[in-house]
Amino acid sequence: MDKRVYGVLGISSVMANWNADFSGYPKTTSDGATFGSDKALKYPMKKMWENEGRKVLYIKSMRLSAGKGEEVSIIPRTLKERYEHIFQVENLKNCKSSEVVLKNLFQAVDVKNFGATFAEEGNNISITGAVQIGQGFNKYADSEPQEQTILSPFRDPKGKETKEKDGKEDAKNSTLGTKIVSNEAHYFYPFVVNPSAYKEFVEMEVTEGYTEDDYQLFKKASLSSATSFATNAKVGCENEFAMFVETEKDLYLPNLSQYIGFIKGEEKNQIQLKCGEFLNDLKDRILSIEVYYNPYTTEINTPTPIETVKFFNILTGKEA
Repeated sequence: MDKRVYGVLGISSVMANWNADFSGYPKTTSDGATFGSDKALKYPMKKMWENEGRKVLYIKSMRLSAGKGEEVSIIPRTLKERYEHIFQVENLKNCKSSEVVLKNLFQAVDVKNFGATFAEEGNNISITGAVQIGQGFNKYADSEPQEQTILSPFRDPKGKETKEKDGKEDAKNSTLGTKIVSNEAHYFYPFVVNPSAYKEFVEMEVTEGYTEDDYQLFKKASLSSATSFATNAKVGCENEFAMFVETEKDLYLPNLSQYIGFIKGEEKNQIQLKCGEFLNDLKDRILSIEVYYNPYTTEINTPTPIETVKFFNILTGKEA
């Protein structure tokens, strides 16, 4: 692929928890700004690729493990076991060629996009990904966490011991749990696609490099993977915005998410694109600009109209 791509990916979260910290609350910085990590965005992409039957290395998978006697438990695979599983390798220890391992790694769609750190069985390999995604900051000022109490249908089996100890009657009741969500949040992630990241590996002839097909797989996942990933915490999280600026391979643009604004509206929300002025100044070196959004819930506002931009319905893929 003989170009660079810069852009922004927007995720809406309505009564959902896009990215929780270890306390269960939406992640925040030290000054209280809500954000989502790049891992939160990459994971639904990996799940989409895996569901399509593609090789995905860095994702949790389980296996049965026989313990003492006849005990069998379910445990996560190690990185070595995951590699052996998806590449049909009997034992990584028997592979003495780093070239073979490298070629296999580049067959995994997540490695081809996001890179890898692979230090297993004598192979110490680091691949800087062609696709780099930054942290996604929430642009909705009135976002607040909401804590919901959930009643379990089951009684705590330790309840009898608790009642005998403290005399409380609660031991006979069902257990309680909590679910923590944001009332509403709108995350905007900056990203860049740099195909030249694999130049040395192309020269080593272990990969053909980052191709247009690789980019199209990433683009497709960028537009729908969050919407398709409907876990209990993620129901309510959707892909609501995407911007792709394709440029000459030696043009370097700043983080585009800093030029994005969000305004809550009564009927439709408004996403502001404040990058029109400098994009227009660079139009001779920009190949194309595409903006995807949900026209049923959102309006796009460009204080300085962007020349040559094309707008698309993020749900249908049709030009808006």
